[in-house]
Amino acid sequence: MWKGYGLVLLSATGFAFIPIFALYAYDSGVAVTTLLFLRFAFAALFFFMYLWFKRKDWKVSWSQLFYLFLLGGFFYTMQSSFYFHAVKYIPSSLAALLLYLNPIFVAVFSFFINQEKLTKRTIIAIAISFAGMLLVLGAPGGKIHLLGIALAVGAAIIYSVYIIVGNKVTTHVPPITASAYIALFAALSFFVWGTGSGTLHFQFDVKGWLPIIGTSLVSSVLAMLTFFSGMNIIGPTKAAILSMLEPVITFLLSMIFLREHMSFIQMIGGLVVLSGATLVAMGKEQHNKKKEKATSISA
Repeated sequence: MWKGYGLVLLSATGFAFIPIFALYAYDSGVAVTTLLFLRFAFAALFFFMYLWFKRKDWKVSWSQLFYLFLLGGFFYTMQSSFYFHAVKYIPSSLAALLLYLNPIFVAVFSFFINQEKLTKRTIIAIAISFAGMLLVLGAPGGKIHLLGIALAVGAAIIYSVYIIVGNKVTTHVPPITASAYIALFAALSFFVWGTGSGTLHFQFDVKGWLPIIGTSLVSSVLAMLTFFSGMNIIGPTKAAILSMLEPVITFLLSMIFLREHMSFIQMIGGLVVLSGATLVAMGKEQHNKKKEKATSISA
């Protein structure tokens, strides 16, 4: 069990490094499109090599391939683009915190898309999270860039849809196989977009390769593999709750590497946001347990 917690915590740390690597890459002259193309291209290469040598399980149906294209070529591409642009305008710790509004949006979208009931717990959790965001955004801690906020919230919304669609796909496709195709289609999308818009270029400082490799191997491959491995041990809900440490770790990393800071009130607001998201995840687990119990009784 402890091994599972350790793996998910390692995963959260890997994901927490994303904005750190991104900002170092930007300082080396790496464009957002170039960074994201190389991130997913290297990740896809590693995943397919892993499948070839270890699993030999990369075949999917045409319908599954379509949904994987939708996930990687559209949703994950948009989410990554929004998030990586957001850290250009707002502190990386704030961008990571805003991204973790996604459990709230997942609950709301599931109500409209899957007709899942909005419980009192979920409604209270939504109110708590948004109250926390008011503390974060309204507290004195430097000028808040509205475009950066909009991009980070947009990333959270898109990621929520990605989770809902992805949950349906990964029930039939192994997570590593899905990750390989999602990374491949994301890389292809950024290549096409970058080539057409002229934003894909490789004229940057040689030291820019270090954060590029870090983003791909540490924040993509390692983070995804350890998350799936840990989730298989402790379960998806506990893994999702533990993953909410990611913005906290990002905040600590940004203090060390980027000299960023948040005011005391903003930190309190951040904890309030995460407590609301955790409440949603715990409510989801209780709902699933009741559903399983009802199914076993009826059977």
